[in-house]
Amino acid sequence: MPGILRDILAASQRVAFFGGAGVSTASGIPDYRSKGGLYAQQNQRTPEEMLSRTFFNEHTQEFYDFYRTNLLHLDAEPNDAHYALAELEKQGKLTAVITQNVDGLHQKAGSVKVCELHGSVWRNFCMSCNAPYDVRDIAKAKDIPRCDCGGIVKPDVVLYEEPLDERTMSDAVAAIAAADTLIVGGTSLAVYPAAGMVRYFTGDHLVLINQTPTPYDEHADLIVRDPIDKVLREAVG
Repeated sequence: MPGILRDILAASQRVAFFGGAGVSTASGIPDYRSKGGLYAQQNQRTPEEMLSRTFFNEHTQEFYDFYRTNLLHLDAEPNDAHYALAELEKQGKLTAVITQNVDGLHQKAGSVKVCELHGSVWRNFCMSCNAPYDVRDIAKAKDIPRCDCGGIVKPDVVLYEEPLDERTMSDAVAAIAAADTLIVGGTSLAVYPAAGMVRYFTGDHLVLINQTPTPYDEHADLIVRDPIDKVLREAVG
């Protein structure tokens, strides 16, 4: 399989990558829907509820308790998948990484053109004066983080019930539509509207790298069920 993907990449000029939580599992960050993922936790409330804008507004302290424990992995390091994609960009092959992740590991690995569909934990702003706030202060805090002006600080992460950023969406769609090869990896393609972006691809090769089936399997030219860090490391070198 890596040999087939290597050949596809060699023949491609404009590669776009669309990735999800599975890209970062080899970095020690749990995904959402596997046996050890966020959705497998035994909580009275669902992750969708606890990571919703309504819950943030009405139960801010409880939101932050859950958020700090489950979404802040500030010491995580990029894995071979992140580094392989950064290398593809350096080679002039990869035009964009479109990610559903909020961990910032693609940039840490060296990728420059990254469309963060769901935002980033590394960016935080006061809801009153829009002043930036350091994520490490949020990680260390035991209560609701507040700005010097008294306003509540909110992560620049797209919560359930919130729309995706229009500029980021537009950039992602443009990259997918212009690609001759689209690699989709580490995502079940179950979260919309982000997952629906794949339908804008009309290029030559759709490659799916995921350990479980996705709704787009029947449209793929190549399906790989192995861990994405291993697959991309072997395909890119």
